[in-house]
Amino acid sequence: MNSSTSSGLSPVQQAGLIVLRTFIGWHFLYEGYFKLLLPAWAPDGTHLGPWSSGSYLNGSTGPVGHLLQALFNAGWGHTIDIAVITALCAIGLSLMLGVLTEWGCFGALAMLALFYVTALPLDGVPHPTMEGNYIIVNKNLIEAAAVVVLWSFRTGRIAGFDQLCSAWRKKLAPILVPEK
Repeated sequence: MNSSTSSGLSPVQQAGLIVLRTFIGWHFLYEGYFKLLLPAWAPDGTHLGPWSSGSYLNGSTGPVGHLLQALFNAGWGHTIDIAVITALCAIGLSLMLGVLTEWGCFGALAMLALFYVTALPLDGVPHPTMEGNYIIVNKNLIEAAAVVVLWSFRTGRIAGFDQLCSAWRKKLAPILVPEK
């Protein structure tokens, strides 16, 4: 990690941001991994087959939810499923490893925004297809706010492969581009 003088943050603040980035990355990666490798199960223990976004989209109430339902029903379901799984895994790895962290943050914000507008929590009553009871602010919105914090502090420059690559570039710059 960088020293507090170079980033303006104390080591504890830097560690806190990296832990937050790692936890959010883990959440994304595990969600993608789970959807990719593990089958779906009914509440009674019946095997339902591979994961599909179909059940989530059928229960969605937001304006984008209806559009995605129509795409899913028009035969794009498998493509949507693969895109969701791929994006979740890529974002998770980006944030956990600090690789292209700013892009990972943008991807996370895009996915969280999509999940939010797919199922807007506006009525405040429990829904069988959604966990928890929310009105306006739900876990997707809270996680999106945390991702904005990660992006605004440029956590890739604090720790991770982005920070290592930046240090290597600084060391190689005089060798690659000699001064005149």
